[in-house]
Amino acid sequence: MKVVNWGVLGAAKFARDHMARAIHAADGARLYALGTSDAARAEPFRSFAPDLIVHDGYQAVLDDPEVEAVYVPLPNHLHVDWALKALEAGKHVLVEKPIALEASQIDAIIGARDATGLLAAEAYMIVHHPQWQRARALVAEGAIGRVLHADAAFSYDNRADGGNIRNRADTGGGSIPDIGVYAYGSIRWVTGAEPLRLASRIRRENGVDVFAQVMGDMARPGAGPEGEFTFAAMTSMRLPPRQEVVFQGERGLIRMTGPFNAGLFAEAQLHLLRPGQPDHVERFPGVNQYKLQVEAFGRSLRQRAAYPWTLEDAKGTQAMIDRIFASDRPI
Repeated sequence: MKVVNWGVLGAAKFARDHMARAIHAADGARLYALGTSDAARAEPFRSFAPDLIVHDGYQAVLDDPEVEAVYVPLPNHLHVDWALKALEAGKHVLVEKPIALEASQIDAIIGARDATGLLAAEAYMIVHHPQWQRARALVAEGAIGRVLHADAAFSYDNRADGGNIRNRADTGGGSIPDIGVYAYGSIRWVTGAEPLRLASRIRRENGVDVFAQVMGDMARPGAGPEGEFTFAAMTSMRLPPRQEVVFQGERGLIRMTGPFNAGLFAEAQLHLLRPGQPDHVERFPGVNQYKLQVEAFGRSLRQRAAYPWTLEDAKGTQAMIDRIFASDRPI
């Protein structure tokens, strides 16, 4: 199978520590080029990819005929523009989440994807992790009966890092764009449900949300009242680290630990708890969901395999985020 040559736009810390390494390690992928105007920032990448080609700027990566796919880890407010530029340059593109700051902005990327026939996707890595695939399968097969409630919590504390792009309004910062995409999108992906009613309470600092509490009702399209359940989520950039997701059904519950930063925050585990039955725990040590994401992208290119998180999926989560902001009661 032909190897996919990847280019990375920018020497972001996340790219350096996770995604560039995943591209380098993935089967069928090669970390080929990096675009940065500061050559010194490329040196940590060369420590694990010594043959890396460094271009002076992002556009130079897009102009390189050897680059087939581009990964975009830029600040949130730049995602749409560079996704479109990549597609216009004839490159497949994987864009960090959130791919846009409003759902309507994603339509332009969908249009460019369809016009070019190229693959464009949001880097929503959790859907590639077997922990999440297992949760989805268990819910679909009725292991806990009809879902009655789902809740998610994701928090960390970065108040000491005022210059961080997540703490800046001008770069599209905030806990909801950064981690709300996980708290909300994961529930949608596992259950196939969309929000019916939402209410939110959001606390802001310097124009960005640092705490958000969301409640509401969700429903599977076409399933009627039997497909409805209640939903709650909390995200924060001002609380000690926490990650947990729970699906509660008529006959039991699924609790997921380490659900978002699997193996980094905690070991990914799935607990299936049902009254009258032994507790069932599944563990997923050593799984690199970023590497799996790159390999899934490559399979979609080379083998026409279905990619598990489409732009339409990403738009659904962003539409939910838009509604959450619109229903805000500040605190």
